[in-house]
Amino acid sequence: MIIVVAALEFETEAARDKAVELTRDVQMATRVEEAGCKDYCFAADPSVPTRVQVYELWDDSDTLAAHFKHPNYAKMVELLADAGIKESVNQAYLVERGEPVYGPNGEKKEAFFS
Repeated sequence: MIIVVAALEFETEAARDKAVELTRDVQMATRVEEAGCKDYCFAADPSVPTRVQVYELWDDSDTLAAHFKHPNYAKMVELLADAGIKESVNQAYLVERGEPVYGPNGEKKEAFFS
């Protein structure tokens, strides 16, 4: 699995909110149309009024690389081109192993990956 996380900083809260709204359909299209995409979300940060938090989950490196050649990616770039982004930081992580955070009955776990 590949997890992509990013933060997009906008000039104003209104610009941030407009960007989230403009990209809503492309976010869903990416989830539905692109092989290997498990999640793709650009969400307004509730604590920082000018920030969008980005979360993406991909099956593997090949599916993420294919995303950058897909029309959905081109459309997202087009929509965000004049959205007032001041800064973007992003990182991709290769996840070799995963497990639930809570136990089967919702109990807190004492250890992870043991």
